[in-house]
Amino acid sequence: MNTHTTSIDAVIAWVDGSDPKLLEKRKHFHNSELKEKAPGLDSTRFSSLNEVSYCILSILKFAPFIRNIFIVTDNQDPKLNKVVQKYFPERVSDISIVDHREIFHGYENYLPTFNSICISNMLWRIKGLSEKFVYFNDDIFLIRPVDPSVWFRNGRPVLRGGWVFPPFERLLWDSIKSFFQKLFFNQEKEKTPSFQINQWNAALIQGFRFRYFRSGHTPLALNKKRIGEFFNNNPKILEENIKHRFRKYSQFNTVALANHLEYNFGNKNFAPSNAVYIQPKNSNKSYINRKFKQCESDKGILFLCIQSLDLASKSDQVKVTRGLNRILGIQLKLK
Repeated sequence: MNTHTTSIDAVIAWVDGSDPKLLEKRKHFHNSELKEKAPGLDSTRFSSLNEVSYCILSILKFAPFIRNIFIVTDNQDPKLNKVVQKYFPERVSDISIVDHREIFHGYENYLPTFNSICISNMLWRIKGLSEKFVYFNDDIFLIRPVDPSVWFRNGRPVLRGGWVFPPFERLLWDSIKSFFQKLFFNQEKEKTPSFQINQWNAALIQGFRFRYFRSGHTPLALNKKRIGEFFNNNPKILEENIKHRFRKYSQFNTVALANHLEYNFGNKNFAPSNAVYIQPKNSNKSYINRKFKQCESDKGILFLCIQSLDLASKSDQVKVTRGLNRILGIQLKLK
């Protein structure tokens, strides 16, 4: 593993949702802890079509300055050695698997967890992680060369996204729905978790009331020391957030918390997302090719997120494979 000092690491949260052991474990805890289907429990949230291989190869190709890549997972192995050996043999030793038990050390009573919010809360506890690191989901890819300043300037994270008004309409609508479900059907259903609401919840913790900084689906720069100090000083906030095995409406987003922390400490390194977002489910025939053409022609686009690829048609999955292979100059297949 690479150990030079001034460094940036990458962290990827990954799960193989088709693993029978994981499926059985998830079913057991869902049945024992929840009265109804948990929001955010759709199988697509846990699926994997080998996107993580493309994610890692994109980092190695377009961000070779990344020191180490940590893949955080629940006693699983994405079996990446062969593909990395083929295209970047000198980097095989720079990729490590990190089990949930390592980052939840001392909090093992909250394992297993099937909640990406809880997992992201604990990433700063990875052993050997650089103070500066970039957080990826496995469905996010680099599509052209980048340098360290894309993520860190003057030693501080670049905050990708923009300031927006609080999601009052969504909050009001969710409250109205809950009220009428209780009034007419005597049901107290869990509100559906929202990426937007989870970010707003993080902003509230940091004292924001009239606006918040909303990030998108891009690789996100984080400072390990900043996050660690906050959670070490506020252990109850951490524990209240990580106790939920499945996503909850009331939880806060880790990156949003970090972004608002950074702002409160004077960080003004703002930048747009520079990303293209693809959601191929039920798309028209030209959608995938049009999106990849946009990625390849617009030099300002650095990142690509392809969400819920498992729900796409086989023909669209083939188009995605061809597009990623073309951008990365490789020949891989999805599962």
